[in-house]
Amino acid sequence: MGGGSDDQVDVVITVPNHGIGLWMVGAFVLTFVGTRVITRLIRAGRGPFRNVEVGGTHVHHQVYGILAMLVAGAMEFAYRPDTPGAQVLAALFGAGAALTLDEYALWLHLEDVYWSREGRKSVDAAFLAVAVGLLLVAGFNPFADTGQGTAAHLAFAVLLLVDLVFAVGAILKGKTALGVLGLLVPLVALIACLRLAKPGSPWARWRYPPGSRRAERALRRYPPGRRTRMDALKDFVGGVPRH
Repeated sequence: MGGGSDDQVDVVITVPNHGIGLWMVGAFVLTFVGTRVITRLIRAGRGPFRNVEVGGTHVHHQVYGILAMLVAGAMEFAYRPDTPGAQVLAALFGAGAALTLDEYALWLHLEDVYWSREGRKSVDAAFLAVAVGLLLVAGFNPFADTGQGTAAHLAFAVLLLVDLVFAVGAILKGKTALGVLGLLVPLVALIACLRLAKPGSPWARWRYPPGSRRAERALRRYPPGRRTRMDALKDFVGGVPRH
């Protein structure tokens, strides 16, 4: 600037997040894998690890996860720490989320179904959480309205509503994971919404009468007992269910 000039220069300072999301996702993955290794050793009766009991009550590891998330959330909101405190809290939150979601089936069914087929929902929830976390780290954020003016904001709201409709449609067709991922990647929700519904899904019950061509197509596409490579991966990570 020249001397005596009245020109004003606006300086925009961009503060990086120091890879906060990556710390959170990394801590989630490491904690989830470590937890599954320990629980499988306990199940096999190997190693020094045992279930924790207090007064005859089995303390599930989701309790520690909930406490970790509560502490991390309260500290973040109260103090808004800079580096390295922000990374520490992100890792603590990610670890707590892993411990909690690893027993997602327990707090969904309100009973200990960890090693049963219903308990596989915990592995599904963990896989979905990792996928969403990686998409967020990669910068997928359809909820950021960067447009200028009323028309741009209106167009953004309409697109967001359409994406939400497709995501809900995918979930109603029994494709919950694709519906959730579709909130971040709209094309995924669109494809899942347009494809055939799974038998037993709300959409199939409403729109595929028994004996109809669509019901038969759905059964051929998703036969009872159908297994995929993803199911094999879930068995490897979470252990084979008892029944």
